[in-house]
Amino acid sequence: MKILSLHTGYHDGTAALFDDYRFLSAIQLERLSRIKGDGGGIPEPCIDEALGIAGLKRTDVDVVVLSRASFPVRYFQHFSPLKKIDHRVKRAFGKEKLKDMCSELRKSGEAQAEKLFDSKAFLSDYGFRDDAKVVFSNHHFAHALSALFFTDWDDALLYTADGCGDNVHYSHRILKNGELNCLFGGDEFLLKERRVDSLGLAYGYATQALGYRMNRHEGKLTGLAAYGKPTLLEALGSHFSVDEAGVISSDFASDAAMRQEIERLAAESEPADVAASIQQLLEDRIFESVNCLVKKHGVKRLGLAGGVFANVRLNRLLCEGTGVDEVFIFPGMGDEGITVGGILEYLMNRDGLESWLEHRKRIENVYLGRNHNDRIDSVLEGHQWVKKLDGDPVDVTAELLSKGHVGAIYEGRMEFGPRALGARSILASPVDNGINDSLNKRLQRTEFMPFAPYVLAEDAEEVFEITDANRYAARFMTITTAVKEQWREKIPAVVHIDGTARPQIVTRDDNALYADILRAFKEKTGLPVLVNTSFNAHEEPIINTPEECLRALIDDRVDFIVTRKGVYRSK
Repeated sequence: MKILSLHTGYHDGTAALFDDYRFLSAIQLERLSRIKGDGGGIPEPCIDEALGIAGLKRTDVDVVVLSRASFPVRYFQHFSPLKKIDHRVKRAFGKEKLKDMCSELRKSGEAQAEKLFDSKAFLSDYGFRDDAKVVFSNHHFAHALSALFFTDWDDALLYTADGCGDNVHYSHRILKNGELNCLFGGDEFLLKERRVDSLGLAYGYATQALGYRMNRHEGKLTGLAAYGKPTLLEALGSHFSVDEAGVISSDFASDAAMRQEIERLAAESEPADVAASIQQLLEDRIFESVNCLVKKHGVKRLGLAGGVFANVRLNRLLCEGTGVDEVFIFPGMGDEGITVGGILEYLMNRDGLESWLEHRKRIENVYLGRNHNDRIDSVLEGHQWVKKLDGDPVDVTAELLSKGHVGAIYEGRMEFGPRALGARSILASPVDNGINDSLNKRLQRTEFMPFAPYVLAEDAEEVFEITDANRYAARFMTITTAVKEQWREKIPAVVHIDGTARPQIVTRDDNALYADILRAFKEKTGLPVLVNTSFNAHEEPIINTPEECLRALIDDRVDFIVTRKGVYRSK
């Protein structure tokens, strides 16, 4: 059964595709449109890309899973014909507005999106079979299942947190004794007045108050926090509390009131102190909530998803502070990930929990985009200003990196999620922390956190504080760890001011070229890590096509490109 899942929110438009339980492909709209965080309406380019990667057509799809996000008015059956006609006219001129499904459900008093949605028209408009099934997913349940499916756990706390989804900001679910129970954040909130309790939203408002883009630049504050003091913690913390059930609440009457208070406090403080304060608040309240639930329910594993858990410092605290045996953060932790979870929710409803649990397996990698290996070398070699270097690509790359050159790897299928993990990554030596400033200037970035390192699995524990609890998460660069003291001065480019790093543990089975380059670099220099940062300039999505790779080389974003077949430099 071919199951296609779409997120139609105002940001992070995405499509994912499964064949029953087999994960075939996933693609974010931003990688195709080249607009960072792109979303809004039906992500039609993602439909064809996800299907095309698997060699399928729209008519091959049996089930379409939709998030309860934003849709054109024409698909809401409760609107009057006149209003629909008006919006069809606007559509013809490219001005059709979107309506939020959750808001419409609340206004109409109807809890089932399927009853408001014109599935027949949707299937017809987008070229699916008329007998295909359309179902809707629960935002936070989808997040939670994305964190559970790729484990082999028999007990866990599944904790989700984000700005808002399906009218709530958090969900708590317990897997224990073969049962999966929702403690908080289920559909019972769908038709209620929305609470204003989101620490993720507060973090976003702090990001905005410092002049950055909300829902995009929160990571800058995570890095900046280490340079400041939490001088606003008491003032901010007075608004948020955690009850005995682990539920986070605030006393803000509205989102606007929260934003205004954060802006007022930020205007009177140093940026680093604002960052330190909101980071400390996030850590304190989320930890209190998660720790309460872990201890109360006696579980030993922790699954995390939702945009809040892009915060790698928070993830480390939760892993180490709660004493769980293992933590896993789904690599597509933002709203792109609910496409995956939405399919998993459909499968659970179809097959039942027991069968669903038996189909689980750990995920080896998230190389889920299109593979352009058949074109990349011809695109690079065919340009008049590009030269192919002689020699084995691995050896040539290791030599260039050891001499301080900056390169990029373009290999296989593109990564899914926010992290570059060796398919579309920039590589550099970690020996000079000046690389952070020089490379950021070339990429037109403003960052306060050093570049991340990648390390071979056999070397990971020698360099970083890798444990059974964080090893799985560290495969996907979703958690920070301490860098061992004896290594900090040797690899300063990847060590933060607080002595931590955000490592990616790699194996040759996942990406042979990526691993072999690091092994050759280690043999040449004695250093077991390399810098890995995403292959993109400021405000650009990670590159996708060979043409984008070529443009980055010509624009001097990097000194060279390495592929399976060669190393290429500008003439």
